[in-house]
Amino acid sequence: MSATATPPSPVEETAAALPEQPPTGGHIAAILALARFETRELLFQIQILVFFALEVLLVALRMVRQEGMDDFPVLNTVDRATQSAWPLFAIAVLVCTNAAALRSRKHATEQQFGVLALEPWRRTVAHALSAVPFAALTALVVAVEYLREAMKPGAIGHGSLGELAAAPLTVLLAGVTGVLLARALPSAFAPILFVIAFYLAMIMASAAGAGDNGWGWLSPITLDVDKGGDPVPADLLGRPAAWHALYLVGLCVLVTCAALLLSGGRTRAVKAATGLALATTVAGAIGQLPHDTAALEAARRTASEHPEKVQSCATYDGSTYCAFPEWNGVRSEWAAVADRVRSLAGGTAARTPLTIRQRIDTSGGVEVDGYLEPSATPGQVTVSTRWGGNRVPEFAVGVATVLVMGSEKAAESGGPLCDARSVAIMWLALGSDPTPMDTFQNVRLDDSTEGSGIVLAPTDPVSLTDHQTTVVRELLQRPGAEVTARVKSHWTELTSPATTTAEAAKLLGVPVPKGAESCDE
Repeated sequence: MSATATPPSPVEETAAALPEQPPTGGHIAAILALARFETRELLFQIQILVFFALEVLLVALRMVRQEGMDDFPVLNTVDRATQSAWPLFAIAVLVCTNAAALRSRKHATEQQFGVLALEPWRRTVAHALSAVPFAALTALVVAVEYLREAMKPGAIGHGSLGELAAAPLTVLLAGVTGVLLARALPSAFAPILFVIAFYLAMIMASAAGAGDNGWGWLSPITLDVDKGGDPVPADLLGRPAAWHALYLVGLCVLVTCAALLLSGGRTRAVKAATGLALATTVAGAIGQLPHDTAALEAARRTASEHPEKVQSCATYDGSTYCAFPEWNGVRSEWAAVADRVRSLAGGTAARTPLTIRQRIDTSGGVEVDGYLEPSATPGQVTVSTRWGGNRVPEFAVGVATVLVMGSEKAAESGGPLCDARSVAIMWLALGSDPTPMDTFQNVRLDDSTEGSGIVLAPTDPVSLTDHQTTVVRELLQRPGAEVTARVKSHWTELTSPATTTAEAAKLLGVPVPKGAESCDE
């Protein structure tokens, strides 16, 4: 049986004909000139323009649509949020760099390129370098988004350079992958098939669990689904962001070197770079695997069950405020709210020292929608890791509840407060608020100021009957000084379970609601 010899391709003929030379200054200048030309060509590709504009628009909308809690951004969540907008742009860069690297083959000009001073592998270097400016643009947008949040006076904690580097490195990796596909599989369909295969691989990696066994970290970007829970201290996240960034850097160089080798660039420098990139990629991949998970779980349990062991405390006007280290700067904000609420109380409550303790629940995982058990410690008020917006009046309700009931657990153990105490709690929480009626509406679960309802708090909510809602609404429309004077003078009666809502209305000088009060509403 005879074998038919395959004629060498134009690229192989050119590479064989030219002697191996070190990259002189002239070669470097030519490579950079070609890279600039290819970058300009890419800039005018409709896919690049459309998807970059789309990603910038998404980032801009996220920056514009801010709520009250965004005045106190938790930076270990902000850095991860910068990654979510860029996968589509990365795909566009992959497709366009692939098309650019295949241009000479598509137009049958490969042999004409053979007469140039640049060998095929050096032209491949230029194609790979043409993706760098797009990674730099991504880094610029990421930096603007992050710094805008970090420069806010209420910014909490710190971000991670590894997390911030993920999006730019992903775009760069996509660009060099497009070049590699052009050299390994010179077909216009290769990028589409690669993206589909990569997407399916990401789905399987996500199903495997990025946080459990580390397989998900082999993907350039690990997109965390919003679990609806509160943030946690950065050291409890268990995200190997620095190792992941090292893995991406190594992968970018390794993919580029693979493209150079396929283009005939088998110089000592390329081979050495390939070995170093492979070692870096493997080191990063191993480093981002879960290590010492038992210690991490123990740290999470400690923060959840015994936060006093990992918190620092400060005293303001006799009350103690304890927070995780990253939240130390917010303690003065808590103190301002607590002092405002306590100033409306009467009796000994106005002078009772409180302990404000920050708490998290990691029993079901980090940043999940958990439940904070009411504290049985007298005078202790729970505050979560979110601050600003509705979290402020919710905290005020928590402070008022402890001032009236003595502890959070006492409010829970007696069931719904179908008496004057609910009225007293709501007045303390809202009486000195700048916009009491709006805040009353926002702090209720049904966003209403009519009928029975649930008022949110850091732990268990406060239930209001229809009559209690009516009395509170009337109080908030009266002069604050007048109502405060009545509350202080009748404090003993208003904090007694024997005082009905109707009697509280009489004591506070507002109309008594008509009809019988139902506590089963």
